[in-house]
Amino acid sequence: MIQKKVKLSKIRYNTVNVDQDLIDSIRERNIAIAVKVRCDDDHYECIDGHKRCSALAILAKEDAKFNDVSVTICNDFSKAGSAYWGNTKNKH
Repeated sequence: MIQKKVKLSKIRYNTVNVDQDLIDSIRERNIAIAVKVRCDDDHYECIDGHKRCSALAILAKEDAKFNDVSVTICNDFSKAGSAYWGNTKNKH
């Protein structure tokens, strides 16, 4: 997994309703747990963190610093070959 900061506009997420407590908490402390994303061609797909992204979108209208989001890029092994999963004669 890779951790980095990306622009909120590069993350595709489902906009959900967030309560004021979450917005206030992020405003004061920023996000404590990075948003989990999957890397696609030209954007990131949110796996976990739709509420955090929705709250950041609200806060970004007030302050541009909330446009940068800490993310964890989760590995996608769906395209890995059989050698990756251990279907080889090499067992070391």
